Amino acid sequence: MVLYNVTVSVDEEIHEEWLAWMKEVHIPQVLDTGMFVENRICRVEGFEEGGMTYAVQYLAPDRHHYNRYQVEFAPALQKDHTDKYGGKAVAFRTVLDVIHQEKR
Repeated sequence: MVLYNVTVSVDEEIHEEWLAWMKEVHIPQVLDTGMFVENRICRVEGFEEGGMTYAVQYLAPDRHHYNRYQVEFAPALQKDHTDKYGGKAVAFRTVLDVIHQEKR
């Protein structure tokens, strides 16, 4: 499994609109690619001057699905995000290989 984590710092004045857009538009579009099996949005705890920080996580079944997403889908989806929010929602992306997962 591969965890694709997008940490986004969002200006306070637009964070509610941004969060709604993520839930209603962007995340469904990402999941509709068929490259991810799970998604979650987490709010990063701590004081953010003038904004809020979120971690948007997507779980891909393997590196092949993640790589295919990056080549075929990510450029257009990331452009949509940048075109809509520009510097008011700045993203930092990381990729983690899941080496152990346990559910209870």
